[in-house]
Amino acid sequence: MYTQSSINSSAGSTHGSKQYYLIGFVLSLVLTIIPFGLVMFPTLPRQITAWAVILSAVVQVFVHLKYFLHLDTATEQRWNLIAFVFSLIIILLLVGLSLWIMESIHINMLAH
Repeated sequence: MYTQSSINSSAGSTHGSKQYYLIGFVLSLVLTIIPFGLVMFPTLPRQITAWAVILSAVVQVFVHLKYFLHLDTATEQRWNLIAFVFSLIIILLLVGLSLWIMESIHINMLAH
């Protein structure tokens, strides 16, 4: 059994302790319950609720990246971070350009 509060991986970066994972879990839980409550018990206008859900989702992505995937700006993680950013750019390009092409096709089909 490990007695250290953190365990070193082969890349030299530290993985969090139980408390670190617990903080990530609680933050994820709160960032899930808040939008769920806003949707199930609508007290705000729909547009504000939608933006709150989107904001909560974006914050939750960063919580998962930091607390569970241990992705940060440490020098040991630099290549992982670069690979993640590159993957994110490729995905955004694929999705964005696909939507643009489909919208263009839709407009051209209606024009003829």
